[in-house]
Amino acid sequence: MTLAESLARGVIVTDGSVAIELARRGLSERPADRYTLTSPAVIERIYAEFIDAGSTLIRTLTSQANRYALESSMLAARVHEINRKGVWIARSAAAGKAIVAGTMGPTGRYVKPLGPLDVDDMRSAFVDQASALLAGKPDCILLLSFIDLDELEIAIDAVRSLSAEIPIIASKSFPEDGSVLAGPFPTSVAHRLTRHGVDVIGSNGTVGPQRMLGIVQSLRVSTVPLIALPDIGIPTIVDGIAVYNAEPSYVAAAAARLVDHGAAIVGADGGATIEHIAAIADAVRGRVVGSIAPDIKASRVERTVAERPSETPAFLSALNTGFTATVELDIPRGTDMSSVLEGARYLAAHGVDAVNISDGARARLRMSPIAISHIVQQQTSMHCISHLACRDRNMVGLQSELLGAHALGVTSILAVTGDPTHIGDFPGATSVYDVDSIGLVRALGRMNAGSDLFGNPLGSSTNFTIACAVNPAADDMEREIDRLAAKAAEGAHVAFSQPIFDEDLLERFLDRIREINIRFMVGIIPLRTIRHAEFLHYEVPGMSIPAWVRERMATAGSDTARATSIGIDIAVAFLDRVKDRIAGVYLMPPFKKYDIAISILEQVQPSKVSRAAG
Repeated sequence: MTLAESLARGVIVTDGSVAIELARRGLSERPADRYTLTSPAVIERIYAEFIDAGSTLIRTLTSQANRYALESSMLAARVHEINRKGVWIARSAAAGKAIVAGTMGPTGRYVKPLGPLDVDDMRSAFVDQASALLAGKPDCILLLSFIDLDELEIAIDAVRSLSAEIPIIASKSFPEDGSVLAGPFPTSVAHRLTRHGVDVIGSNGTVGPQRMLGIVQSLRVSTVPLIALPDIGIPTIVDGIAVYNAEPSYVAAAAARLVDHGAAIVGADGGATIEHIAAIADAVRGRVVGSIAPDIKASRVERTVAERPSETPAFLSALNTGFTATVELDIPRGTDMSSVLEGARYLAAHGVDAVNISDGARARLRMSPIAISHIVQQQTSMHCISHLACRDRNMVGLQSELLGAHALGVTSILAVTGDPTHIGDFPGATSVYDVDSIGLVRALGRMNAGSDLFGNPLGSSTNFTIACAVNPAADDMEREIDRLAAKAAEGAHVAFSQPIFDEDLLERFLDRIREINIRFMVGIIPLRTIRHAEFLHYEVPGMSIPAWVRERMATAGSDTARATSIGIDIAVAFLDRVKDRIAGVYLMPPFKKYDIAISILEQVQPSKVSRAAG
């Protein structure tokens, strides 16, 4: 019997969690897909018991059997064997009594810039797996547990590239968030998936039975049948093992409600045992799919776009109106920020547009840059550009920080990848790097459009000015330019350069990036001694101090005052020659010597500084 024929006969009941049933038999290694190779007879018996319990659709144990998901278990070379054998085991157990769904799940990796994969890499992995499943001749393909909608669409296209006839069931997992599920997002997903011509759409996992009801109601705008496979509940983790407590009767009653509200294929996902499936099969037997009319309010197509703040952020306004100057503040250890506030007040009084607050540069322990930025803005009215490093926070933490920055009025964020922890105060600490600076720029851009990294709506939009870093003196210039172009494409408004001293090098770099739509702020460090120049040149990655600069600094000998004066002269001469080709300057004066920054600006842009000081 085909999928379409089975749907025409009434409600389809899936199997439950084969992984849970394997664990009940002492086979608990992950991924459970490995047991397709080593314990096929056990899996076949589990399928038979699900079918005896009332299942009319069974899922192959292959949801984690693509090349990337199998890498951690050293089975990536056995993709074809696992998937084809997985279908054979299920077909043997089904014996004409149940539909066999060849099951595919996400890769567990992200496409650039969030992860290492190109779209073609991901599509290739799905094509390989789908090809192996189709060789086993399943009745349909089930795409299961996809959180990233883009990845689900790639998987659909991969299957369709191999077969135009095989029925496809596309299931997206939604976050456990009532505000998201009650809003227009699931409805938007339904319309997006049906455009791909799939045969069934729906959701599985992540949420429990009650949350799944809201998803089904929102998905019901689709003209195709719906599948709903909730987890049986939220598990408790005991010694690394998920323990579920929901009773079969509770899950079965919820499944009946799902059918009443439009789900044509029901069952349960995480934690679902044979007993749960037996109860579901009893509860839905003879029920009419969609017997309860859809809630017009819940199912209507919402096309609301998150409201964008109309006001242009302060720093972006400064960039739009002329030559802009920012100065990096020296952030001390500990909790005393009085020197930071004093420096911010001094710079504000002399016409500086904004100050830069670094995020644990060189992996040194310092106060949160967003907290400092908020304090400075509140107490001095000086605008802050808060640096945010990917080193210390995972993908969730970075986005949480950004939401907090938005709430506190910190609207300028400079995305940096961050120095590794092994060079800092705590060399044994973990460097996270879930994403790099390009991924963080994407997160900022998505938030400005009203969603998170995976497209889940935030309810409103942020209004960040998005800054990034660039090194005009990078050894691999092609890579540096490509990365800058990617940052601009993801929404970066302005690039702050690493300190640079070579005018010719800068001119060549600016010529190379003239087609990239991004403003450029040149970074300048006023040198204070020859030792300072040599340290930066030889010991700081990415820094290059030309030989002529070091030679000129060396002429001052041990005379610190003269060396500082020479350093200022070099900075002024350089900035004066390039100022007409850049959006502004990012000054990094040494050791709280903010007067040096003002001295440079007075000589390069005297009218700006004198007006403010006056």
